[in-house]
Amino acid sequence: MPIDIQIAAADYLRFLPEIILTVFGIVIMMLEAVTPEGSKKSFLGGIAVLGIVLAFVANIGAFTDAGIAFQNMLIVDGYGTFFRGLVLVVGFLCVLASFNYLEREGAQSGEYYALILFSLVGQCILATSNDLIMVFIGLEISSIATYILAGYLRDDRRNNESALKYFLLGSFATAFLLYGIAWTYGLIGSTNLEEIRRVLSVGERPSVLAGLAAALMFVGFGFKVSVVPFQMWAPDVYQGAAAPVSAFMSAGPKAAAFAVFFRVFMTSFRPLNDRWIWLVWGCALATMIIGNFAALLQTNVKRLLGYSSIAHAGYVLVALTASSQIGVAAAMFYLASYALMNIGAFIVISHIAARNERYVKIEDLAGLGRREPATAALLAVFVFSLIGVPLTGGFFGKFYVFQAALSSHLVWLTVLGLVNSAIAAYYYLKIVVAIYMHEPSEAMTALPPPSLGLRVAIWASALGTLFLGIFPGTLLGFASYSAAAFR
Repeated sequence: MPIDIQIAAADYLRFLPEIILTVFGIVIMMLEAVTPEGSKKSFLGGIAVLGIVLAFVANIGAFTDAGIAFQNMLIVDGYGTFFRGLVLVVGFLCVLASFNYLEREGAQSGEYYALILFSLVGQCILATSNDLIMVFIGLEISSIATYILAGYLRDDRRNNESALKYFLLGSFATAFLLYGIAWTYGLIGSTNLEEIRRVLSVGERPSVLAGLAAALMFVGFGFKVSVVPFQMWAPDVYQGAAAPVSAFMSAGPKAAAFAVFFRVFMTSFRPLNDRWIWLVWGCALATMIIGNFAALLQTNVKRLLGYSSIAHAGYVLVALTASSQIGVAAAMFYLASYALMNIGAFIVISHIAARNERYVKIEDLAGLGRREPATAALLAVFVFSLIGVPLTGGFFGKFYVFQAALSSHLVWLTVLGLVNSAIAAYYYLKIVVAIYMHEPSEAMTALPPPSLGLRVAIWASALGTLFLGIFPGTLLGFASYSAAAFR
């Protein structure tokens, strides 16, 4: 008997951001093909910016008619809307920061902007997935585009190495995820997240086998968010990829992966909480320790931020360990704060690095406070936020995460997390010391003024970081409302 599948107009409205991004990506590729050789192609980036803005508006419009779409494969709720909006903001800032960088490297091309849009499509699907099949599709769309972006500068051996490592290790981790999905389907008979939870709640299937399926999926998600012991790719890839791409990878795909990580484990595998929670506890602690102690030894700023991103993934895992609505809301706020401050830091580094990224060591930042006081001050804001200094988004991000952990009686994990935060202050402050307390480096002598797009991206990131540090209630209120879905 043929299956009658009805697709309502509301389904397309709820999927409209992804449709817009896809259409604009295709248009950019078509315009790239007909643009004469030697012509300036920065206008293609402007088209990408327009597409992201329209997708953001469509995301808000979709939330006004929230609900399921495409036979319960997708769900538009406050949680999905939050993360869809977050990855779109990340894409917007990274495109703005890329204009000057690509021009400087002689690599201005439409395919770069199209790849960012296609990666955003996958990330938006991840944020709204309500089925394991859609999780896999979204993850692959995002990952394939990001693999190519990591090796975008084809004549740069560092880019080639970065892309190859990312692709090989990413494919290996995806196989674990897919095996976990297949095992779950074989055990439950469904890939719908709510149906999996219902079956596991009534104890109709062996919990040991379900726990093994969850462990396999944990490996796949753990790689995407770079938690120990699946973190080894992050520092090499962040160091080797182009700086705007590193900024994009450290915030967008990571936020989307955490979004689906929380949705799957706080929905489908919630009934097995006592089986997987201690695995997450151990990974959270190991991730914070290894990320922070490895960062202490770094002299390359991009590599330092790579290890820093591992440590921050550990802080977010603390919120998952709390396994509560408060923990979900705290993780949402933390990821928003982290995205802004980390992108801002990477954008400043891309500005200082010069052609072929010659100046990416901590010592190359020396004298920035004299050469460009405004840029130096904004970089200091990002660094202080990464430390968790009050009046920045990073402070309230860590405060809410550890508060959620204490509410769930995770006292030791909270204490060890705070100790790790204190350790992190040492390597972050090395950047501030170099900016203000050392004589100007060679990099400062030829540093051009930042372009308009670069200034907009840096200032927007800084203002967002400060806004979340001074008025955290606005975003936290929506995060708390959205986290109510995980009751």
